[in-house]
Amino acid sequence: MTDMWTGEKVRLRGVEPEDWEGFHDLARNTLDVRSADLVEPPRSAEGFRSWTAERAGRQPGGAAFRLVVEGLADRTFAGSVTVGETDARAGRFRTGIEIAREHRRKGYAAEAIQLVLTYMFAEQRHHKCEVEVYAFNDASLALHRRLGFVEEGRLREHEYFAGAYHDVVLLGITADEHWARHQRPSVR
Repeated sequence: MTDMWTGEKVRLRGVEPEDWEGFHDLARNTLDVRSADLVEPPRSAEGFRSWTAERAGRQPGGAAFRLVVEGLADRTFAGSVTVGETDARAGRFRTGIEIAREHRRKGYAAEAIQLVLTYMFAEQRHHKCEVEVYAFNDASLALHRRLGFVEEGRLREHEYFAGAYHDVVLLGITADEHWARHQRPSVR
């Protein structure tokens, strides 16, 4: 790792205006209900261009942010990772990850989540990360469990899309649990 935002396979970077096509492709892939985060009407190319340009102009960091997951091997847009619902008093935050279909099963999601956890625990002094995963999303559940997240609850029939209600599994990991598995950053 060369810096806090770069791993062996991916680099996390700010959103650039030209990333609109990558976000457009991610949205098209969410029509696959097995991985859908939200089913909504199609957005125009111009809608994606303006949405991405607005995000590219935002200041970095803050209580909520989105970063692009870029594959190091070919410097391509591989997905995005978000941080939100931060609670500075309680030391909690939520994260989410979305990887483009052609980049899945390469370790990109795991590494991107680890980079975000390291930043939020080491630099922002948060204590706990939470995620919500659809109960039918076996791949995402397995990924988060492999990273050390622990199931904390289930919201039954919590989300509605594609004509049915779906359970949501709540998972969490504390800073201590993360550091038990990963080396803390060093200035040396």
